[in-house]
Amino acid sequence: CYDSNGELHKFDFQWRDANCNDCSCSKDGISCCSSFATPVGYNEEKCVSIFNKETCTYKVVEKDDHSKECPVSTWVG
Repeated sequence: CYDSNGELHKFDFQWRDANCNDCSCSKDGISCCSSFATPVGYNEEKCVSIFNKETCTYKVVEKDDHSKECPVSTWVG
């Protein structure tokens, strides 16, 4: 299978792409899905979600003080 960057992958091979998607190659083609959950249940007036592309995770912190994490009630993904 050739991915969107033109890189060739063998059948039954799995990898994580640069956009934090978990991908696999089969005889039917390439299949990719998100490897991370997105926070949706938090106080958006007080807090902000920050995505870390190196770890493929979100962190929800106070807008005025990024050292303080905010509670998240719902994650989707």
